[in-house]
Amino acid sequence: MTTWSSIVLLLSLGLLAADAAAPWWQTASFYQIYPRSFKDSDGDGVGDLNGVTEKLEYLKEIGVTATWLSPFLKSPMADFGYDISDFKEVDPLFGTMKDFENMVKRAKQLNVKIILDFVPNHSSDECDWFKRSAAGEKKYKDYYIWHPGFVENGVRRPPTNWVSVFRGSAWEWHEGRQEYYLHQFHKKQPDFNFRNPIVREEMNDVLRFWLEKGVDGFRVDAIYHAFEVEADENGNYPNEPRNDWTNDPDEYGYTHKIYTVDQPETPHLVYEWREILDQFQQDNGGDERILMVETWSPIEIVMHYYGNGTAEGAQIPFNFQLISNLHYDSDAYHYEYLINNWLSQMPSGKSANWVIGNHDKNRVGSRFGADRVDLFNVLLLTLPGCSITYQGEELGMLDAYISWKDTVDPQACNGHEDNYMAMSRDPARTPMHWTDGKFSGFTTGDSTWLPVAQDYRQRNVQTERGVAVSHLNVFKRLQQLRKEPTIEQGSAEIKAVSGYVLAVKRYLSGNYVYISLFNIFGHIENVNLNDVFSGLPAKFQYALVTGKSIKQLGDQVSASSITLMPYEAIVLRSTTTI
Repeated sequence: MTTWSSIVLLLSLGLLAADAAAPWWQTASFYQIYPRSFKDSDGDGVGDLNGVTEKLEYLKEIGVTATWLSPFLKSPMADFGYDISDFKEVDPLFGTMKDFENMVKRAKQLNVKIILDFVPNHSSDECDWFKRSAAGEKKYKDYYIWHPGFVENGVRRPPTNWVSVFRGSAWEWHEGRQEYYLHQFHKKQPDFNFRNPIVREEMNDVLRFWLEKGVDGFRVDAIYHAFEVEADENGNYPNEPRNDWTNDPDEYGYTHKIYTVDQPETPHLVYEWREILDQFQQDNGGDERILMVETWSPIEIVMHYYGNGTAEGAQIPFNFQLISNLHYDSDAYHYEYLINNWLSQMPSGKSANWVIGNHDKNRVGSRFGADRVDLFNVLLLTLPGCSITYQGEELGMLDAYISWKDTVDPQACNGHEDNYMAMSRDPARTPMHWTDGKFSGFTTGDSTWLPVAQDYRQRNVQTERGVAVSHLNVFKRLQQLRKEPTIEQGSAEIKAVSGYVLAVKRYLSGNYVYISLFNIFGHIENVNLNDVFSGLPAKFQYALVTGKSIKQLGDQVSASSITLMPYEAIVLRSTTTI
């Protein structure tokens, strides 16, 4: 297997310069909060903004720089907040605008930055804009994608064979307007028409509104869906070609997505939004406001979101290489390839980011095994660039069992009971584990919107604070190490020692060398670092150990012989500077 061992990535990529004025986000630790499941302050079983405010000090405790909050805006909750009916109002389920303002105020006191989830692809069908569009009002008529469809043998059919992410046709008939509207997600989530400049300005105004409210940036949801192929001269759209691996026309994979995602206009939309953020900073001062964009696109397309030769794009186009392509059985060469492939394809002067978990994927410990929880936290927090951690991953939370009866995720509910667990995102969205008490300390009420995971008594903040090498305390120790100049500013070299062990070397002239080692599988391994990296100091000491380790923090070891226990991840620091 071809490896990238010859690639040495000197962090001339923008994040490695030891420049005190480097942007705050380049090596930041981001933390995703799913507000419904973070902390309930009023006993109704659903998390809320006051619950977030209550727990902001916890974010400070675990070394978080900024938190991205999943949607809390006004919504009928067909897709749990990703179906927005008013882009400038807080949904009463989560609190009030005053609650939001108090949260931002407290976050600024703690120096924790707030990133808002921006959902531009679609609104709710209960949004006033959609109602006016459906009624044919002149200004709003083309806010969304409409088409009358076709009548064949007296039967009306949708305009194309396009399929919704949530199964079934991506077109829904509207009796009032007597046309179909496009919805790439739930039928209650009609897609905006971003070829309409009025729509673009409407969404630009949403960004300005929340910037004025004090947010530090936006995570842009599902950006790769923003544009569809342009209609032809007759206003019609083409069918997408069939995939041959399914005969179910309701399955999203039934068609090959060449007209409904990754259109060439889409990155330019992000460039426009970056201009708005930069202009706001220029007018108002303060730290740089950022864009984090979600796109599950091929890596060469993702790179366009960083910008082009004339326009700046998102500071953080999410790097989903690890979350998408690593599997339970992936060996160290696969890890090495995915990490180095991102770093080598990244445009000059840009910064890396690393994601392994979020609210749409099974928990890290459930995908890769509970034995590897620390391993992935060490990896994310010692690679060059910024990290994005989903709430509870610092505790090693696992997927909860959610019965068909208790399932609420539309992605699963629109399917069938016999395979709902493969489609459901509910298991990773269960309430946060704060204590070993009733409902894991999430609520004082009598129920929770999703069941609490059964193992909460073992995996919770209260319990793990008291265990020296708990997942939580390993995570906190890692955050302290991230402040070391070598890890914050240094160069990086990533190599597979063998199929079983991955090594990450971080180095900076005049400072200590740090090496992270990852034993991916369940065998004891011995490593001679001199066979892996050149010019190393002779001695190292343990700068981080985990519950898998038999060594103690501060123990010294020769670079020529390091023993790794099954699934162990460690960080070593040289005893001398270079």
